[in-house]
Amino acid sequence: MRKILKVLLPLLLITLAAAPALAAKRFVTIGTGGVTGVYYPVGKAIAKMVNAQGKQYGLRVTVESTGGSVFNINAVLGGDLDFGVAQSDRQYEAVHGLAEWKTKGKQGKLRSVFSLHPETFFMVASQNSGIKGYADLQGKAVAVGNPGSGTRQNSKDILAAYGLSLESLGRAEGLKASESAKVLQDGRVDAFAYTVGNPAGLIKEATSGRVKVRFLPTTDDALAKLLKNRPYYVKASIPVHFYEQALDKKDVPTFAVKATFVTRAGMPDEVVYAITKMVFTNLAALKKLHPALEVLKPRDMLQGLSAPLHPGALKYFKEAGLK
Repeated sequence: MRKILKVLLPLLLITLAAAPALAAKRFVTIGTGGVTGVYYPVGKAIAKMVNAQGKQYGLRVTVESTGGSVFNINAVLGGDLDFGVAQSDRQYEAVHGLAEWKTKGKQGKLRSVFSLHPETFFMVASQNSGIKGYADLQGKAVAVGNPGSGTRQNSKDILAAYGLSLESLGRAEGLKASESAKVLQDGRVDAFAYTVGNPAGLIKEATSGRVKVRFLPTTDDALAKLLKNRPYYVKASIPVHFYEQALDKKDVPTFAVKATFVTRAGMPDEVVYAITKMVFTNLAALKKLHPALEVLKPRDMLQGLSAPLHPGALKYFKEAGLK
């Protein structure tokens, strides 16, 4: 019996010593977007970075493909996700109780962590449709983004800048982004909208099909109308070197929002602090994980945030001299 105890006792002590560490591990989830977009690989890049160092903070991050910005914000606020990636305009609307949150009212528990890459708005039209500008969309079949997506609201906003609406279109399709390129190539829609970082796999797919496509340019007048009352939009251009098979041979003027990283009030400060610190102190490595992240600069990552900063993120920013 003594011999058995001599063997078992050390094992028992090791198990008991390990128990607190295991109990302390926290699993957190990040809501992203469709797998063909940029949110999903960007979320995976953040998760990969955090998980590589997660032992010291007791964190393990998983990533979920979701319906996008509105879904992520609502799921974060509802406790189904811990963090989410959301367009800056959707964050603004949630905080101010606009658009999808008009009935629910201001979402006062939403918290900003940091912003990420800029996302350009694409309106992709088939050559066969004869569409060369936004005015030509009237009466056409257009995939404007699935309900609850940032793309759909961006579509409404830019159409309004041209005096158009979803009702002005021949048919406004609420397709998921992942379906849009195929549907365009099959001739079932004349154009589709997508707000995404560059380079985007879905846009590459759309430009490499049998049917040739072009990107619709926004005019200066329309951009001025768009930006006047919407501080979350910025002027941008589509870098055509990423999409060499498109009909466009030079960068196309458009507008953009920023991808932002959000959570909710009540998320433990230490969790938000740890993730923020790991992202910012390893920014050079993060930028190598996806081309959309190459443009990131620390101070720029505090722009486009409408919701109050989470105390955990603010703690790091003060330590780093960013606030």
